[in-house]
Amino acid sequence: MKKLNHKIIFHFMGLLLLCNGGFMLLAALVSGLYEDNVTVEISLAGFVTLLVGGLLMFTTKDHQKEIKKREGYVIVTFGWLFMSLSGTLPYIFSGAMGTFTDAFFETMSGYTTTGATILTDIESLPKGILFWRSMTHWIGGMGIIVLAIAILPLLGIGGMQLFAAEAPGPSADKLHPRITDTAKRLWLIYFGYTMAETVLLKLAGMSFFDAINHALCTLSTGGFSTKNASIAHWNGQPLIQYIIIVFMFLAGSNFVLSYFAFKGRFQKILQDEEFKFYALGILTFTVVATLIIFFQADISKSSVNHPMVLGEAESSFRHALFQVIAVVTTTGFVTADFTMWTPFLTVMFFGLMFMGGSAGSTAGGVKVVRHLMMIKNGLLEFKRTLHPSAIIPVRYNNKTVTEHIVYNILGFFILYMLAFIIGALVLGALGLDFESAVGTAASSLGNVGPALGDLGPVDNYSILPTKAKWWCTFLMLLGRLELFTVLILLTPFFWKKM
Repeated sequence: MKKLNHKIIFHFMGLLLLCNGGFMLLAALVSGLYEDNVTVEISLAGFVTLLVGGLLMFTTKDHQKEIKKREGYVIVTFGWLFMSLSGTLPYIFSGAMGTFTDAFFETMSGYTTTGATILTDIESLPKGILFWRSMTHWIGGMGIIVLAIAILPLLGIGGMQLFAAEAPGPSADKLHPRITDTAKRLWLIYFGYTMAETVLLKLAGMSFFDAINHALCTLSTGGFSTKNASIAHWNGQPLIQYIIIVFMFLAGSNFVLSYFAFKGRFQKILQDEEFKFYALGILTFTVVATLIIFFQADISKSSVNHPMVLGEAESSFRHALFQVIAVVTTTGFVTADFTMWTPFLTVMFFGLMFMGGSAGSTAGGVKVVRHLMMIKNGLLEFKRTLHPSAIIPVRYNNKTVTEHIVYNILGFFILYMLAFIIGALVLGALGLDFESAVGTAASSLGNVGPALGDLGPVDNYSILPTKAKWWCTFLMLLGRLELFTVLILLTPFFWKKM
């Protein structure tokens, strides 16, 4: 095994910092337009990031232009860390965050699209800082790595290894044979959806600033809001919430299917097993939640600013649908405190934190396709028990799934549950009660945002001890990069020279 190509790694870190610095200057422009008195601070953060990125690229310009799989894993994991470290600068320079720990937590929560926040009064923050906060979601949503893959041809570097590390899911559905063209098409769809939601939310009654921020956070399945009450701030405007529901659903589905839809190939969508399972799951859980809310729960006690505009039936359905999609897609927006909707629904929503969106979406979690594969393989075990000599493979979308992929999925799920258990144990050791510990571990690892107990849907993470905040940031990164990419760097043989 050859030694790592350190120059290409640092060269790529420089490229990522240049991108990040550019987005900071965009946030500074927004700050200037709204005259919120932090334009200089955000601009300074942007220029510092650009300077460091430029220096890294200049000093490594004679690198060997080849990325192997090992370099790919290092670039992706350290890329997220570099982005998060530089992303704290607008918060620190503007004084928006009290400590570096809080700034790093908020930034990592942004880039990993978790949406957990330590802020207690969001509406008091300057507009430029709020926009930067939303922008970290948007950058992280599709993956800054995928964005950079589209730029790599300019550097004469192939990006397949990076794409595999950034999206190590079970399917490798590509829109175009060239990976860079795939990245460009995905970003075009992502950008188009963001603009469309911004316009619709503005027409539905949001201010332009609120509309663009919530569009950035919806398509990234993030969950940061510009309001203290999150989407519950607009409980009296059902149209706004239905628009967000639609785009959360789209963001949680495979973006390749959106591409097929724009091409008019609807048969591909209707035949996709994961999409059918995803849509049916949301529908089933929504019906269950709606009936329980309507007949048992007092929604007025769990909701902020809740007038009964269109009657209890519509309100029950809307809140149920919104919260089911928000948790399944790991967006984490809130219209009501679902932990007050009966113990059964609290347990149900806790379980949904492990579902995740579709592979190829911006959502976190285990992913629907993995659950589908495990269910199929589990059911086939009954047949294999009865017919031990028969070869009965798992089939997905009318194609045979190799044993290697099945083992990969089973291994991933075991690791995921171990990470959740260890995550909860550590949080318990750091002082959290049982409900808060398991809820926070599941939420951080699944990049959901709202948790249970003291960190429920209407609470925030400011009460966490400092060590617990750092532990949660690790769980967020681990979950966002789907375990293997991060954990493989912690193994001794990865770094061993051979």
